[in-house]
Amino acid sequence: MWKSTIEGRTLRFHLAGINNQNFIMSDEETGTWWQQVTGCAILGPLKGRCLDSMPWDEVTFAVWKAEHPRTRVLRPVERDQEHYASAEWEKKIAEYPTVTPADPEDALEPRDLVVGMESGGTSKAYPWAALDALKPIVDEVGETPVLVLLHPDRRSVRCFDRRIDGETIRLFLRIGTCPPVILDDRTGSEWDFWGRATTGAMEGRQLQRVGCLKDFWFDWKAYHPETLVYATAE
Repeated sequence: MWKSTIEGRTLRFHLAGINNQNFIMSDEETGTWWQQVTGCAILGPLKGRCLDSMPWDEVTFAVWKAEHPRTRVLRPVERDQEHYASAEWEKKIAEYPTVTPADPEDALEPRDLVVGMESGGTSKAYPWAALDALKPIVDEVGETPVLVLLHPDRRSVRCFDRRIDGETIRLFLRIGTCPPVILDDRTGSEWDFWGRATTGAMEGRQLQRVGCLKDFWFDWKAYHPETLVYATAE
């Protein structure tokens, strides 16, 4: 998700095309083309400029609504219904071939899902299968100690910085909890899926969110060619 303003100017965007199954956006003010995955301009008067990222969530509506019961939902515009993608859109797109050459040495298939993260010039991909198996993943990206937490619905994911007051803590899942409950190794406090300590000595503290992207492996690797891949211990 990107801010639609650059240098104090608000731009209006629309879909201009698709490159390797990644949206190309065009702004109405200058006609510049922007790459969805990077937020950077690739053609036109603003080429080389990048939009500022905004915090976003990769969660199901059920998770979001439970946390925000008064949330509002954008209604479809009835007169434009024929222009909306069908419910089968993602399934159809998944049938298209990828144009990024597959590396025969890759342990991942092009359409394997990963959660990608960047910090301090380092990028790392977490295979979805590893997330599902470990729940949660405690790791480092660059110099940032991170927690990658998959919800029991197996579709919602959030990532956090594990530092509190400059000290790195380890976090563990309490088995059988939904929504997930995390315990820290320092005080045994309980933390929720929002990254908030709800009980114990840490009650009221908040883990800092880290931006992470649920993506296909072929797409993540195309824009992060030097990415590391998280590997589980044998």
